[in-house]
Amino acid sequence: MKWKGYPKYKESGVDWLGPVPGHWEIKRLDFLASVKARLGWKGLTASEYVDDGYVFLATPNIKGEKGINFENVNFISEERYLESPEIMLQKDDVLIAKDGSTLGITNIVRELPRPATVNSSIAVIRSNGRINGYYLFRWICGYFMQAKIESFKDGQGVPHLFQADIRKFPVLLPEASEQTAIANFLDRETGRLDTLIAKKQALSGLLKEKRTALISQTVTRGLPPDAAREFGLAPHTRFKDSGEKWIGDIPFAWEIKPVKSIAHVGNGSTPNRDNPLFWEDGDFPWLNSSVVNLEEVVQADQFVTKDALSNCHLPVIEPPAVLIGITGQGKTRGLATTLLIKATINQHIAFVKPIRNSYGIGYLRRVFDMAYLFLRNESDGGGSTKGAITCEQIKSLRIPFPLIAEQTAIATYLDRETKKLDTLITKIETAITRLQEYRTALITAAVTGKIDVRDHASKKEAA
Repeated sequence: MKWKGYPKYKESGVDWLGPVPGHWEIKRLDFLASVKARLGWKGLTASEYVDDGYVFLATPNIKGEKGINFENVNFISEERYLESPEIMLQKDDVLIAKDGSTLGITNIVRELPRPATVNSSIAVIRSNGRINGYYLFRWICGYFMQAKIESFKDGQGVPHLFQADIRKFPVLLPEASEQTAIANFLDRETGRLDTLIAKKQALSGLLKEKRTALISQTVTRGLPPDAAREFGLAPHTRFKDSGEKWIGDIPFAWEIKPVKSIAHVGNGSTPNRDNPLFWEDGDFPWLNSSVVNLEEVVQADQFVTKDALSNCHLPVIEPPAVLIGITGQGKTRGLATTLLIKATINQHIAFVKPIRNSYGIGYLRRVFDMAYLFLRNESDGGGSTKGAITCEQIKSLRIPFPLIAEQTAIATYLDRETKKLDTLITKIETAITRLQEYRTALITAAVTGKIDVRDHASKKEAA
């Protein structure tokens, strides 16, 4: 929909804001609201939390567009709650995260199911009656968080937003009835967009589940009958127990083998960054764990020298091979990709290189796609808080093996079918990104007066 602008504008006098509606004012935030944060103590030790009491919100609780999460919270005692009466939350309070990587995350208290307060990483902004809290919330989301937040990061240590900085922030102020109209309009329109985004995210999730199931089914049970005949193979009708719970039954003619019996497995290292002999004018591709997020690796953005290859623990890996992320708590641990260039790797990746041509790299790659969750669970079982898959775990992993002709057919089939699904997923996720960008732009346009939404709000009320 194409939105119209206001009939008359004036110069705001603020470079980043530009022209604004002629009848709007610009006020400092501290003229319109109070800004408070917890003082005197930074937080609690684990032993000070109670099983039930007063809600103690942290930054994760104020993330997301569906409102504040009052479900997964910590609780504090009445004594702790009463220490800071200025941040005992009230309905319509605006909350903003002011520390670290979450700095600028904003939400509003739409409902207050029980008494609550916030930790020291959240500031409470409360209208003094001169501004609609919901309009203020949208203003901060639409401009403060999106565009100006960088100006409050001093670049030293952990980024921090001081209360004094928040109080000085300029706010574009329409008349009271117009603030309400803008807030109502944005609630309605963002609600519609959020519903659409959620539906697309759900569809993307279902397609990803279908992709995972397709790979798992095919590398353990063989090709579907129609696909088997397409590749000149007889469909499997007899199955046996693989002996591995995470695999289940496999075709009767297949074998189960440990990876070490069919492939070399190893990892690499990171040469000393301070030694120019290892990096300066290097021309040999060196890969870090970010590459496992790719479907295949065809280039590198970092390079090491011959000295590094000679003096550091750096394997020279001939393509093709499978690379697997082996460390970290993020999603990369356990992810696999196909290496198609001659390269070396760091210590956070393992390589799997078949010993003989009778083991197809394409099939092997899909087996490791299937093994993702199993490897993650196994590595978590070691009790490490960091999480790591060892090369020994990969070597000892017992996996199913058909003959090479069937391996090739399975790999070709899965490449084709997963590409179809990946194309659909990419289209959906591109649409989600565009909707999210449009949502942000719509909020910004409404609260900065670039569009006039008064007629749309009044039509809703009349309806």
